[in-house]
Amino acid sequence: MASPARRLATNVPGDVYVDSSCIDCDTCRWMAPEVFDAAGDQSRVHAQPADERSTLRALQALLACPTGSIGTLAGHDLAPAKASFPLPVDGEVFHCGYHAESSFGAASYLVVRTPERGGNVLVDSPRFTKPLCDRLDALGGVSLLFLTHRDDVADHARFAERYGCRRVIHAADVDAGTRDVETRIEGLAPVDLDADLRVVPTPGHTAGSACLIHRSTFLFSGDHVAWSPTRRHVYAFRDACWHDWDRQIESMERLAAERFEWILPGHGRRCRIEAERMPAEIARCVAWMRARR
Repeated sequence: MASPARRLATNVPGDVYVDSSCIDCDTCRWMAPEVFDAAGDQSRVHAQPADERSTLRALQALLACPTGSIGTLAGHDLAPAKASFPLPVDGEVFHCGYHAESSFGAASYLVVRTPERGGNVLVDSPRFTKPLCDRLDALGGVSLLFLTHRDDVADHARFAERYGCRRVIHAADVDAGTRDVETRIEGLAPVDLDADLRVVPTPGHTAGSACLIHRSTFLFSGDHVAWSPTRRHVYAFRDACWHDWDRQIESMERLAAERFEWILPGHGRRCRIEAERMPAEIARCVAWMRARR
């Protein structure tokens, strides 16, 4: 829980603040950029919420913060913010919020599907918390939990226990914490889990990094690829490549053959680009990656 005694001096005066426990995961800055930005290697409040909408977004960021580093001086009713999760992204895809510190604040997503289409899909694990589980219950629970890579598994075992959902991960990223995952993807060939879901192995960030494509529209990319608002193009995390940069380049080249228009990462910013333009954007990313070998 955030503490006024640890309030960062970089915050502007007022109700909402960030304290010194911030780990610079970037969550609040993309969820409520009108309130939060970066100051050095931590987040801060650069402008107090100006209306009900920005106040709600700030409180959503407070709940999503993996380290509880956001606080308020006023006594806000958090019930509306809690009820707002999962947050709509587009169509049947939602942002779960409630990021986990063990995943360094990675985003997770929910795909809401009818039982006839295989039921709901959770992509990477959020923090296991009652308000989110209550909302997941109301939306039909979780039938499948896809883990993009070993870094963002967080509370997967608790979600599996609660919902009896099948979990999927690439075999190369199985470790002591995921050895009981039910389905392991092998090799580099894409695998269709059902009519909606296609797994594309993308080793590089980790040995078993893999992306999930939903209905040839949404790419859940884990830490493989994201949008850079400063560079204004799709990119990969050169400083956070834990396995092999050359293999990640090769994975990016293979990804260009797939069809999608949304990139929804665990870390970094999401983007939407016309599917017909996406191969050229991925090629631009590959050129940028090759220049950083």
